[in-house]
Amino acid sequence: MRDNAAILITGGAGFIGCHVVKRFVKNYPQYKIINLDALTYAGNLENLIEIEDADNYQFVKGDINDAAFIDELFDTHKFEAVIHLAAESHVDRSITDPLAFVRTNVMGTLNLLNAFKRIWENDFEGKLFYHISTDEVYGTLGETGLFTEETSYAPNSPYSASKASSDHFVRAYGETYKMPFVMSNCSNNYGPNQFPEKLIPLFINNIIHNKPLPVYGDGNYTRDWLYVIDHAAAIDLIFHNGRKGETYNIGGFNEWKNIDLVKLLCKQMDEKLGRDPGTSEDLITYVKDRPGHDLRYAIDAAKINEELGWEPSVTFEQGLKLTIDWYLENREWLEHVTSGDYQNYYKKQYN
Repeated sequence: MRDNAAILITGGAGFIGCHVVKRFVKNYPQYKIINLDALTYAGNLENLIEIEDADNYQFVKGDINDAAFIDELFDTHKFEAVIHLAAESHVDRSITDPLAFVRTNVMGTLNLLNAFKRIWENDFEGKLFYHISTDEVYGTLGETGLFTEETSYAPNSPYSASKASSDHFVRAYGETYKMPFVMSNCSNNYGPNQFPEKLIPLFINNIIHNKPLPVYGDGNYTRDWLYVIDHAAAIDLIFHNGRKGETYNIGGFNEWKNIDLVKLLCKQMDEKLGRDPGTSEDLITYVKDRPGHDLRYAIDAAKINEELGWEPSVTFEQGLKLTIDWYLENREWLEHVTSGDYQNYYKKQYN
């Protein structure tokens, strides 16, 4: 990517997005980073305080569902690259409101693709559309096997179906219009700045306040966990060195059954809070399973390792300790998020 290139990062105030934005702003001062976020419930500008005044950074509040707005934004900045993270991502929400996921994840992605195609009029030399997706598009695994880049899509929730659809449109624009793209599908992320509706920050917050820890079904659902800062590093590598038209799976080489993860979290939290061993584990409460719950996800990340040299920088135990430390050291952030006060930061900062 050339110096002075304008790069659009969508969803950059969200959990994964904020770490990508901070990495690009700090590591690539030659780029102009535009962060587009609608600041819905999971978008939080307090995640970006440390770079908000950087010379190569600009925040824009807006919705990828607004095609006219997206066209105007592309006309203004002539983005040479897009890193597209903006998405509705919570499976439980998708079950209660599937259309919201279609609007954002499918139509929003199409608005970006159309604007990118129009602005460069099919002259895509030196340009890139990078689409970030999820391992959930592959469906579910049995007790053995791994998702590879060649695994057939078999989404089982409205969320994963909407992401699968957006993946297909990106690939179709690449084939039909010769738009240069890369794509990555990642496993479950964890780490600092995650909105506390997801398992790890939710349970950290509940343990702090001695609230129940709701575990779906028997707790034996298995996930591969990826530290968010390692994910941001992988995105950086794929953006700069990935082969055009390729998909890269990003995983933590790190499978955990939910109940085992929760018990490890409880153990570490008891140690951090100075509580008697087993105190937090007594908060575990088994609840009714959610519909369409996939049994197991596990990613084979050999391709990105072999081609780009990426691998996780921390074990899960190390990453979990770092995550717990961050939430305990940033209780004001956690209180703002859980109370909704974080949404006032935009008004205060941008009047």
